Formats: sequence, structure tokens, C-alpha cells
Amino acid sequence: MLIRWHGHSCFEIGSDSGITLVTDPHDGKSIGIKQPVVAANIVLMSHDHFDHNCERIVQGLDKKLVTKAGSHTAREIPILGVATWHDEEEGKKRGQNIAFRFEVDGMRLCHLGDLGQVLDDAQSEKIGPVDILFIPVGGTFTLDAEMAWKVVRKLKPRIVIPMHFRIGGLSLSIAPVDGFLAKARKDSVVKVGNEIEMTTEDLPQEQEIWVFSL
Repeated sequence: MLIRWHGHSCFEIGSDSGITLVTDPHDGKSIGIKQPVVAANIVLMSHDHFDHNCERIVQGLDKKLVTKAGSHTAREIPILGVATWHDEEEGKKRGQNIAFRFEVDGMRLCHLGDLGQVLDDAQSEKIGPVDILFIPVGGTFTLDAEMAWKVVRKLKPRIVIPMHFRIGGLSLSIAPVDGFLAKARKDSVVKVGNEIEMTTEDLPQEQEIWVFSL
């Protein structure tokens, strides 16, 4: 499996069988960073905000767009959408958010979109065991560092991938990843660059934090 970061909450996940999945695509210019150049068979969109819903930039004539809660199958990839909130007031500020759990090459991944609440027990149980967790950590519009760690402790993933944090050029007023990393074990933080290829054998025995860069 290949995981490549396109900035913000947009990741490209490629399976060994050649299926590519993209999460929360943005157009780049609206948030001050480079537009993703990517083609995919499946696009997951957690909510309809401008920095997460730019499905048009994803190339591919036969794309399957998944935006809703419930069980889905796309190109033989099982996907579960779990309804959550974009804020701590049950959506009164920013509406609903869908967390997506999906399985690729024998690994269970979960992309939390713009999660703005600490998951309750029912939501955590629906998501279930997770190998790789993509989690927003920048605060303001989503979980901040402290809230993100509460979610990590609930889901107990093998690999935590922070996203939706401030990077150079980004025009959104969110925090950098440093506050989240400051609460991690120093020996658990791994800088992986822009992309990484992995198999189930690469899943760590003890939890690691994988930090991507552009």
C-alpha cells in the first residue's frame, strides 16, 4: 500500500491491486498551498466545505464519490461512514462530519475528516479497531492537540497520522503539528516524508506517530 500526502486532509492511498482512493481533496489555491495532482477510483469526502470537497480536481472518468454514513463497497474496497460532528455542539456551528473506515491490503484505515468532537463510545465502537488513523490536530475548526489525543486513546491505532495542521503557505488560522507531537513519546514520532509504501509487516508493535511533509 502507498500513502501519499497532498496537504491538509488530502491523502492518496494506493492498493497493491491498483485501486487508488483519495480523501478530502482541496483545490490548493483556496487555502494557499499546491493543488493536488492525483487520479483515483474512489473519492471520500467527509463534508461539503471548500477545503475538503474539491472532487473535480481528482482525475479519473469512473470515480466513485462516497459522502454519506453507512456501509459502502467501491471497487471491492469495504467502506464504513460513521456520522460525527464538526464541532462540540452537535453540529450547531459547522454541521455534520463523516468519519470513514476502510480496508486496503489487509489493513484497517480511518480518516476522521474535520472531526470537531471527542468520539463518544457508540461512535468509537462503530469505527472499531484501527491500524492507521488520520486525525485532525490543528484546532479552531477541528480537534485541537488535547482533544485529538483523547480520540487516539479511544481508538488505539497502531499508526497515527496527524493532518489539518498549519504548514508553510497555508492561509487557514490553525495550529502547527508541534502541540500534538509534544504530547507524544519522543521515540514514537517518525518523519516519513511525502509518501511511504508499506505492508502489514510494517505495522509497529507499539504505537507510532507518522508525520508527513510536502
